[in-house]
Amino acid sequence: MNPVAVQHAPETPPPPAAGAPGVIELPAPVRERVPLVRRLGAEIRGLVRVLVPTVLGLALAVALWAALAGEGGLPGPVKTWQAAVKVFSDPFYRNGPNDQGIGWNVLQSLGRVGLGFGLAAAIGIPLGFVVGRSRFVAGMAGPVISLLRPVSPLAWLPIGLLVFKAANPAAIWVIFISSIWPMIINTAAGVREVPQDYLNVARVLNLSEWKVFKTILFPASLPFVITGVRLAIGVAWLVIVAAEMLTGGVGIGFWVWDEWNNLKVEHIIIAIIVIGVVGLVLEQTLILLARRFEYR
Repeated sequence: MNPVAVQHAPETPPPPAAGAPGVIELPAPVRERVPLVRRLGAEIRGLVRVLVPTVLGLALAVALWAALAGEGGLPGPVKTWQAAVKVFSDPFYRNGPNDQGIGWNVLQSLGRVGLGFGLAAAIGIPLGFVVGRSRFVAGMAGPVISLLRPVSPLAWLPIGLLVFKAANPAAIWVIFISSIWPMIINTAAGVREVPQDYLNVARVLNLSEWKVFKTILFPASLPFVITGVRLAIGVAWLVIVAAEMLTGGVGIGFWVWDEWNNLKVEHIIIAIIVIGVVGLVLEQTLILLARRFEYR
């Protein structure tokens, strides 16, 4: 009988010992630490890149203003600055119902904007969800929106005066009817942009309409909703100044018209700057809010 040959698996040679010839030891990776001075330098350079164009643009605008000063009685930057110091030294004085500081006028205008804009948001955003969700409702609302959206905001003011018989609710009505359209249109566009796969899954899971709205439609369309809100607040602040010029009372628009009647042009320029600053703050606040919810 022939003996059966037994084959042994080749033995794996042991790993070479550390420090053996021919073995290269790699050093542990070292994370490069950026010095604090270098980091601060990069941040300062970025800040300078942002600030320099802004400062130059403002300086150019002031220089152009100073060059045009004196033409037709236009006050220059120095005279306007001196008037602004007096105006803002006591912005909340009261000398009667129609003689109040610029601070009270701005707050009155913001109050009207808040009411009109709040009503527009309470109605326009839910209506936008309905329009975006239902083709039938979109077909009904489309012609109405296309017909009324291009109408000048001030064209609605006589209707408000006729219906409400008072200037203050008429101004709020103008803000409402002017700012509702961007919210309806953008909200409906956001609902239409929801991926169909999400809605198909909801249909398979037999989710209720409220559950679909809460878990799918609202989160997915929120960036569009905030964009509509941002556009609407800009329209509302733009409209209130013109509406208050016509309705009177207390407000930044009325303050501008009253200063024109008093031939205080430098106060009008101050009001223009204040209107621009307030509008910029409102818009930038909503832009930051929009960035907070940019997840798609």
